[in-house]
Amino acid sequence: MHRNPLLTEQRARRMLDERIQNAIYVESVPLSLRAWSVADEPVPFEEAVGQEYKPFAVGDTWGLPWRTTWIHATGTVPEDWRTRPDHEVELVIDLGFSDSGPGFQAEGLVRHTDGSAIKGIHPRNQAVRWTEEPDEIDVYIEAASNPTVTSDGYAPTMLGRMETSGTDPIYTLRRVDVALRDLTVWNLAQDLTVLLELADELPPTSTRRAKIDVALDKAIDALDPRHIAATATAARAELEEVLASPAHASAHHIMATGHAHIDSAWLWPVRETKRKCVRTFSSVLNLMDQDPDYVFACSSAQQYLWVKQTQPELYERMKKRIAEGRFIPVGGMWLESDTNMPGSEALARQMIEGKKFFIDEFGVETQDVWLPDSFGYTGSLPQIIRAAGSRWFLSQKLSWNDTDKMPHHTFDWEGIDGSRVLAHFPPVDTYNSRLSVAEMRHAEENFAEKGVADSSIVPFGWGDGGGGPTREMLAAGHRLENLEGAPTVEIASPNAFFQHTEEEFAHRPVWSGEMYLEFHRGTYTSQLRTKQGNRRSEHLLREAELWAATAAIREGAEYPYEVLKDCWRTVLRNQFHDILPGSCIGWVYDRVEEEYRLVASELEKVITTSTTALVGQGSTSLRLNAAPAAVDGVASLAVAPDAVPSEKVQLNQQQEATVLDNGRLRVTIDSRGLLTSVLDLEAEREVLPPGTTGGLLQLHHDAPRQWDAWDIDPEYRNTVEDVVNASDLAALQDGMDAVVTLTRQVGEASSLREEIRLRPGSKQVELSFDIDWHERMKLLKLAFPVDVMAAVSTSEMQFGHVERPTHQNTSWDAARYEICAHRWIHVGEQGYGVAVLNDSTYGHDVTRDLDQAGNPSTTVRLSLVRAPLFPDPEADQGHHSMRVALRPGASIDDAVTEGYAFNLPTRTVKGDHAVEPLVKVEGAGVVVEAVKLAEDRSGDVIVRLYESLGARTRATVTAGFEATSVVATDLLEREIGDVALTTTAHDQLTTSFQMRPFQIVTLRIAR
Repeated sequence: MHRNPLLTEQRARRMLDERIQNAIYVESVPLSLRAWSVADEPVPFEEAVGQEYKPFAVGDTWGLPWRTTWIHATGTVPEDWRTRPDHEVELVIDLGFSDSGPGFQAEGLVRHTDGSAIKGIHPRNQAVRWTEEPDEIDVYIEAASNPTVTSDGYAPTMLGRMETSGTDPIYTLRRVDVALRDLTVWNLAQDLTVLLELADELPPTSTRRAKIDVALDKAIDALDPRHIAATATAARAELEEVLASPAHASAHHIMATGHAHIDSAWLWPVRETKRKCVRTFSSVLNLMDQDPDYVFACSSAQQYLWVKQTQPELYERMKKRIAEGRFIPVGGMWLESDTNMPGSEALARQMIEGKKFFIDEFGVETQDVWLPDSFGYTGSLPQIIRAAGSRWFLSQKLSWNDTDKMPHHTFDWEGIDGSRVLAHFPPVDTYNSRLSVAEMRHAEENFAEKGVADSSIVPFGWGDGGGGPTREMLAAGHRLENLEGAPTVEIASPNAFFQHTEEEFAHRPVWSGEMYLEFHRGTYTSQLRTKQGNRRSEHLLREAELWAATAAIREGAEYPYEVLKDCWRTVLRNQFHDILPGSCIGWVYDRVEEEYRLVASELEKVITTSTTALVGQGSTSLRLNAAPAAVDGVASLAVAPDAVPSEKVQLNQQQEATVLDNGRLRVTIDSRGLLTSVLDLEAEREVLPPGTTGGLLQLHHDAPRQWDAWDIDPEYRNTVEDVVNASDLAALQDGMDAVVTLTRQVGEASSLREEIRLRPGSKQVELSFDIDWHERMKLLKLAFPVDVMAAVSTSEMQFGHVERPTHQNTSWDAARYEICAHRWIHVGEQGYGVAVLNDSTYGHDVTRDLDQAGNPSTTVRLSLVRAPLFPDPEADQGHHSMRVALRPGASIDDAVTEGYAFNLPTRTVKGDHAVEPLVKVEGAGVVVEAVKLAEDRSGDVIVRLYESLGARTRATVTAGFEATSVVATDLLEREIGDVALTTTAHDQLTTSFQMRPFQIVTLRIAR
């Protein structure tokens, strides 16, 4: 008989969907319900349990947006249920889940009457296995009525803040039952699901598909649709042979690890992430009790800490599974951070805080960095990973590239210093797999190294509060362990994969340098206040640690370990890969900005206390320089008497222009407040190309194709409005400086106050902006055309810099039309360069142009501020202040040192004596990144430095205190032998050593 496979499979699928699934629960009994609603923020169980609960029933509406409803459910398991073989008693709860998917709507946590967590309740994971005796049911359900922020797609929404989210209930309770699950019927459903998925992936004419179809027909024939439970065993028997047929010897091998990617904030606030972690991890532990093969990988030390703080009983259960090797800490970072914008020391501290937490809490030293979802990866990261004692890296985000496909899935990633780590991009192209056959076959077919390697990772489980893996996923995994027509699947840890790959695949391809995500380019600019808060906090932490360490060593002051750790952890938390990039709801940023204010307040107290202890109570004006190079005569890391410049900058007002001249630069500003000439007097060279103007503000339409806060698409360049209006233009002498001030109208509803300043002896033209920003879907850029033919632009990154072509010869070059730079970006030609410094932003673009005479020039533009509408319709609205500087005649060394100084201005204090540096460092291009006391509270001094120019150099470090020894350490301050030190001790202990390009060195100096 001729068979049409589509008709056979249609018949089986309908039987599965309409009959078998509905027969899984053979009986159910509603529980008795009472409820209490929380008026505002969530409350602990101890408070909730004592409230007055009112009658509540299926069909009742509940839950204002972002609120919590506590449901008290009671009942009894029917007497005969426990005696039925191959059946299990469960609670089945449907809070009124929508089709928007797990993690983006209502969630719940079922608790015992003592408050301990039993299991999370999620849209696709609604059951709670009930094995407890006696059979009296008495539980509380902590139900969160989180709204679906994407209910209207990605349109502007007021759901992103509680106060604007609405005052009507948004869910209707559907079910709270005790039910009896038929395990045979459930297993039949899993058998059919896998076989139907496999059939879908096979050619209609294949022998394997034909055999599956015959088995499906026989199984459905064996079923009585009126008596599914009674005939399920017979149906399963008809499927045994096709399920037992083994995979081909050459089949790809997938190591599937349970996972639940939980964004630490995104379309919900951090306070909800804490509860998502508890719900998810309780579900994970519940499932581990049912399946002894199940292992679960979980990153982000911060999330573990939240559980420890909010649900200590659950945390203790997690620790037991961690000790067994089934609940697996991965990643080694404080959380899954952005890696483009955090500063050098901050990215190192992500590893330090994360790895140390896992070691101290669990005795586990992670070996990987787990960043499946961050928006591109700095070329500094391999060295940081290695310096922290780790050696592996996992991501899949570059599968999102909008232009080019990454050529590898398993490879060595080489950092800017030459360090290499084993990297893996799961070819399944998702970190939320459900272990479907389609996903497994995609992983096999997509795997770039299939000819030389045999394995890949698949992280599986619903993320973002969706509860992680389900028993259905595990059932699929077990059926796919050795199944003809599919890759083989092994439930295993990521560590097993990496160890296997190191042994199996020794000669791996190499990717060198940054891994730029060709997508989400707007994240370098969105939510400017948060980016400024991050930048400022990083520099305040540097100052606080330096002066606190100096005061502790020199004056015996107490070192504020806990304050500094708390501030660091706040900053690290807010570097999460949706928070710092600016892609969260507004509620998140209201909180983040307040946290940055508190961090600044705490650190200013530390700095004040420390410097007061250092300089005494005198009336002499002293300047503190925390930067790594001398500033205005003040040595690096030192305190010296203030000095006043001897000559004012000349200010010459002409009819149509104002000229500022300090003997090094002569700057001409026209009546529009634009730079028409910047003459480098030392080089006798005009910086601006003929016919151009510098400091030009440009306004673009900014309406991305997909993701507002995330993306800047190339079409934004199609429309541009030069902001050349100026009013209230005035030239004045401000102390020794010459200043031009003006105001501008920007766009339809915005304005700004601008200041152009030239200081004595400086080669920087400083531009300051106070912006009152009220545009929507607009992007404000600041342009500096410069008369150099730059083949590359050079941008500061963590512990070094990155060169990127300015041309668009390849699709990879063209896709980098918006790039990230930290404190400076540099363009130049042989013998001459120009740097642009900033104190706020990260987004830049650099283009090659022709001037009026057809000669080549280069334009550097900074992205100052955006106005995306989703997910925060109020993003970037309001007041902003920022500073930018054009630095003619700059080498890379100049850019490095002046970039620090521009962001770390000296402080003036009153005291009675100067303070010598705690450590002195010599060596071309050697930069001190951190000076602090050791984490073990031994009193040892930690000095972290790096080579900043990309050259080999010799560094010398001299201790400015009585020191007994010095050793090189890893980032966790453990001694290593990787750096050959030459140490001498005469009046002061001095250590010298060779540094390779961009190398990070951490020294531990014992007192």
